Amino acid sequence: MSTTFPRVRTSEQGYNVEQVEEFLQDARTAYTAAPGTPGVITAASIRTTAFAMQKGGYATKHVDAALERLEDAFAARERERALAEAGDGAWFASARSTAQEILNRLSRPAGQRFDRTGIFTNGYDTKSVDAFADKLIDYFQNGKPLSVDQVRSVAFKARKRGYSEAQVDLVLDSVIDVMLAVR
Repeated sequence: MSTTFPRVRTSEQGYNVEQVEEFLQDARTAYTAAPGTPGVITAASIRTTAFAMQKGGYATKHVDAALERLEDAFAARERERALAEAGDGAWFASARSTAQEILNRLSRPAGQRFDRTGIFTNGYDTKSVDAFADKLIDYFQNGKPLSVDQVRSVAFKARKRGYSEAQVDLVLDSVIDVMLAVR
């Protein structure tokens, strides 16, 4: 019986144990692979990893915390390899370019930063997204403190005619990429 993570009660839903264990094995293999070996697991792919739920599975908060640490480790390794291959200038130029694209999007007027959902469809509450977008602008333009964990854990209420969740999530993923790139 595996004890990699604590399990939830047998009557509660947790992450599928076999899927988590398989993913962790794949991640170990990818992380220890020689430089230049094509890998399917990246920091970005870890961020979007999902597992099926099962009764008595692994406690989600423990697995999620481990995935965040794993993402940080992969991002640091990817950064080291990219710096060795392309140099500091190219790496930071790429991060600056992505940050500028983010700022261009977030600098739009409040209420118009992202596409809206249909009249009968829920999306992210525009006011709370815009408020967080203002924090992101302060981070990028003024150096105001903001952690990767704050970006990872931000949650928005659902509202009819809200912002497109896919667009907002894509920008948040890009913010995390930039933050991890310049650590």
